[in-house]
Amino acid sequence: MDLDVGRAHGARIYDYILGGKDNYEPDRAAGEESLEVWPALRIHMQANRTFMHRAARFLAAECGIRQFLDIGTGIPTAPNLHEVVQAVAPDSRVVYVDNDPVVLAHARALMSSTREGRTDYIHGDMRDPEAILAAPQLRQTLDLNRPIGLMLIAMLHFIEDDAEALRVARHVIDILPPGSYFAATIATDDFAPEPLAKVRDLYHSHGETLRWRTKAQAEQFFEGLELEEPGLVQMHKWRPDPIHIGKIDDADIAMYGAVGRKP
Repeated sequence: MDLDVGRAHGARIYDYILGGKDNYEPDRAAGEESLEVWPALRIHMQANRTFMHRAARFLAAECGIRQFLDIGTGIPTAPNLHEVVQAVAPDSRVVYVDNDPVVLAHARALMSSTREGRTDYIHGDMRDPEAILAAPQLRQTLDLNRPIGLMLIAMLHFIEDDAEALRVARHVIDILPPGSYFAATIATDDFAPEPLAKVRDLYHSHGETLRWRTKAQAEQFFEGLELEEPGLVQMHKWRPDPIHIGKIDDADIAMYGAVGRKP
């Protein structure tokens, strides 16, 4: 499988900014230049990761979800989704999806399941949800007749076209059974438009996509779903850990986050 290290990739930029080692010179260049124009980027990315942890724990502990589909999982960074949910319910099952060959190379780390549970990995692109849903790994691991927690964390901004982004998300949501949940973080420049315009331009100059969306646009991804409290908010405000309340500046966060239940 071809590994294109000549251009930056969102998952590897993310890895670099969070202190990982699975990145290449174009990823590091894009990350450093982005940090120069928006120093809060590291805080923002850390907040995205902790949102995933809180949402996953909420779904496992409070909603009884035992099956998860994580599209755009990124390079493994402990704790991974399966480690979070299997700490709550050891029998939880997780299917990871990503299109980066670097993630594929580390897929074994994503499949270190508990004995009671199970994890699997699909090398696939979120822009082709039909292929993801048809993958044998999905149906061997998850029961599509039982509720599933769909995670699209920091992914939709990699699709520039608004209609396509909605189509991709809704296609998967539509096949989920009632009682399933959709958790997502959606990039926005509502709170720091000037530096984030520069970040967008930098991503584009390095060959990577970045699309900001307004709150009204973000709400469209959750139409027809029952939003869990506190609804669609900046992701650091979604059921924050008490020790973090009031410690993050709103201008340092460029994503909305929410969890919705499919009735």
